[in-house]
Amino acid sequence: MKGHYVFVNSMSDVFHPRVPYTFIRAMFDVMHEAGKARRHVFQVLTKRPGRAVGWWYDNAQHYDGCWPKNVWIGTSVENQKYAPRITVLARLPAPIRFVSAEPLLDRLDLSAWLASGEVQWLIVGGESGSGARPMHRSWARSLRDQAHRAGVPFFFKQLGGVRNKRGGKAAILDGETWTQRPQSDAP
Repeated sequence: MKGHYVFVNSMSDVFHPRVPYTFIRAMFDVMHEAGKARRHVFQVLTKRPGRAVGWWYDNAQHYDGCWPKNVWIGTSVENQKYAPRITVLARLPAPIRFVSAEPLLDRLDLSAWLASGEVQWLIVGGESGSGARPMHRSWARSLRDQAHRAGVPFFFKQLGGVRNKRGGKAAILDGETWTQRPQSDAP
């Protein structure tokens, strides 16, 4: 069976305070077992990296102190106010830590985190849906350039908008689609 990239709980947050640690552990057990067969990479995104760190400290021994290699973890950073989430995320020993700057609501300077190696992947996208706030291409361009200077793969997900998310092949920045992702043993 060919492996896949699986975005876990795309419409919620696994590390929300109302999600019991026992549920998170059961979910990680399933992902860990799939990793042993080198079948899938699981991408977990949270706005609560502090809770993820707490969960890991309570459960690391169950995984012999080794974060499952096929589980990538990221945090959302929509503007500079939330950039410190990256410092907390960096406390996790995941092989791939990523930032999702989506919805990108303002210019961001992530250069220090990118250059330090704390982030192995940068995803950028505009907001979509009713009431979507605009994303300036110059903000995405700046993040792309910061990522490239640091040697970090850059993925431009979507321009955003109310009716047309302008994602996929329509997510063009400076005449190119940007779909880089980190190297992995899986799929």
